Amino acid sequence: MSEQLTRKERAEHLYRVITSERFLTKQGLGNEVPFFICPFPASEGLSMTEDRADLIERIGHSGVKVLDLSLYELSLGILEERGILEDVLSAEPGMEKSELRELLQGVLDVHEHLIPKIAAAIDSQPHDVIFLSGVGEVYPYIRSHNVLNNLQSTAKDRPTVLFFPGSYTHSTATGGSLDLFSLLHDDKYYRAFNILNYEV
Repeated sequence: MSEQLTRKERAEHLYRVITSERFLTKQGLGNEVPFFICPFPASEGLSMTEDRADLIERIGHSGVKVLDLSLYELSLGILEERGILEDVLSAEPGMEKSELRELLQGVLDVHEHLIPKIAAAIDSQPHDVIFLSGVGEVYPYIRSHNVLNNLQSTAKDRPTVLFFPGSYTHSTATGGSLDLFSLLHDDKYYRAFNILNYEV
């Protein structure tokens, strides 16, 4: 299966796909939104950060512009803008996990706060493809399937690649499932394509 690619093979595949005209012009997607999942083993989180940076630089040399967005960095930005980052950090040690989760889910509401932030970045920076990362860092306050569902009307003009620490399975019988860290089997999402299976 393509998810068993070595780190080098995965990097080469991503480069070949993302710089291809077929990918950039959204060919072969039917009428589906141009969303792609790049699953990777959660244990490779740090090396994937390096590989993503290398990939952005490499495809930049080929003339393809990447809008690189981290859900974690965006979330910190929202907390800072609202003037509550320091309050949250100082209150966190004494809070129940459920209280903290509820607080952050409210403040970082995907529809109200996160999607407008992403939309502003999309509007302000010229790009050919969008990279989304930081999925593991924002769990469980922000769920990746929720981001993708809310992003459908905002990011439909250019391909979007979500770097996902876990597995993405898709079958006609069960639909799609985003399994974070390959352990949490509760995020149903079926409208994205596994970029590791995408051929050019």
